[in-house]
Amino acid sequence: MLRIAPSVLSADFGGLAEAVGEVATEADWLHIDVMDGHFVPNLTIGPPVVESLRRHTGLFFDCHLMMTNPGDYLEAFKKAGADGCSVHVEVGGTSELLRSCRDLGLNVGLAVNPETPAEAVEPFLELADLVLCMTVHPGFGGQEFMHEVLPKIEHLRAELDRRNLPAELQVDGGIDERTAPLVVAAGARVLVAGSAVFGDERPWEAIRRIRSAGTAALP
Repeated sequence: MLRIAPSVLSADFGGLAEAVGEVATEADWLHIDVMDGHFVPNLTIGPPVVESLRRHTGLFFDCHLMMTNPGDYLEAFKKAGADGCSVHVEVGGTSELLRSCRDLGLNVGLAVNPETPAEAVEPFLELADLVLCMTVHPGFGGQEFMHEVLPKIEHLRAELDRRNLPAELQVDGGIDERTAPLVVAAGARVLVAGSAVFGDERPWEAIRRIRSAGTAALP
């Protein structure tokens, strides 16, 4: 099953509820990028915005915490309405963070930057419900897809299958109709798309096109 998760990072922040409403019937999840200005050189949104959006949609909220200290905020995101939170392996304390997510009843996500090898996340695969492989450098939307990450996606897919683990493999960065087949063929099943969706005048149709392109590459 292929899931499409539009990223609100590329939506109009002056009308987030309306933007989410435009994709709600076509999206499987809503991807919410949280940036702290430390782990990545940008600031975005926090639990109050998540709480506000929760009042407008029942979509699964997939919160990507690009933060130096995500453990300090997991409970706040849960209370705000997050369904899942992904933390970066690069911040350290990974086992504790993933267990904290589990204890809070969150879907447990583990994210990895493009330059970080797959081996860095392999010790924690059994603890995760979701493995997020970044295909751009985190921090800003609209970047070009990094083709050099494809072998890592393939490696992680093979490792999850080898261990018979149910964790979903997600990709984020530069996903559109052109790149969706590439990442699906490599083994991803959850595709985050930002500017390709919200940069389109008809974002719901953009999701359909991305889904169709990705589905065509399914084995």
